[in-house]
Amino acid sequence: MLAQISALLNYTIFTFNEEPLTVGEILIVPFWLFVSFWLVRFAVKSVEKQLKAKQRDPNIIQLVRRIIVVVSLAVIFLTTLSMLNVPITAFAFLSGAIAIGFGFGAQNIINNFISGWILIGEKPIRIGDFLEVEGVKGIVEEINTRSTRIRRVDGVHMLIPNSKLLENTVVNWTLRDRLVRGTVRVGVAYGSDCELVAKLMIEATKGHDNVLADPEPSVFFLDFGDNSLVFESYFWINSSVEGGLRLVSSDIRFALDKAFKDAGIVIAFPQRDIHIDGELKITK
Repeated sequence: MLAQISALLNYTIFTFNEEPLTVGEILIVPFWLFVSFWLVRFAVKSVEKQLKAKQRDPNIIQLVRRIIVVVSLAVIFLTTLSMLNVPITAFAFLSGAIAIGFGFGAQNIINNFISGWILIGEKPIRIGDFLEVEGVKGIVEEINTRSTRIRRVDGVHMLIPNSKLLENTVVNWTLRDRLVRGTVRVGVAYGSDCELVAKLMIEATKGHDNVLADPEPSVFFLDFGDNSLVFESYFWINSSVEGGLRLVSSDIRFALDKAFKDAGIVIAFPQRDIHIDGELKITK
């Protein structure tokens, strides 16, 4: 029985480049690939778990993971060819076709691939950054080989090609720090006490827990408008999302509305005086 199994495994199916390929060599390849990919996956998860336990930068974790995967795939590919007795030189005839394919059909793929490595290496954009790309705002969740995944402020995920992030203008709100400046503008009726208005605005702005004391908030008397005296307060907060700024601005507006009502200050609204000139004619 064993002799028959051995003879079957050593049976030559065909000869490639003067090297025989047996049944055993063909059958062991799927097993080798299964074990290899499982080991690579296990190694990646183990390294990633250790780096996360040490609270490493997510961008460094992704770079290490990508290097391990690329090197492992290259080793698995070369080892598989060796197991099948297939020399690398056997693929030399494909070099011309591959070069033509890269020259025409794979330009964008190669461009995005290289751009992905540049993004990870130079770190102009990092995981967790809040970006604004062509009017779209969102948080970077993952930088992949071909594209970068961004979660928009409305919860929708976007896949943006890596080359687009390098070639176009991108606003990174959190590149250096998470400081974001906000403004609240209000118009009060003519005849209001301007000094009192400025005092109430600065108190309402400084009274919010998320407003930073440094840089210090400030209030400006902007203009004598058509229907109002225009004031605006400037303040800074620490926030990685656009919603944080909107929430703080909303809270300050609520506080201003209450403070103005208590002080008897009227928030202006458009008004027009209409004069009608004419004669009333009565005919019989």
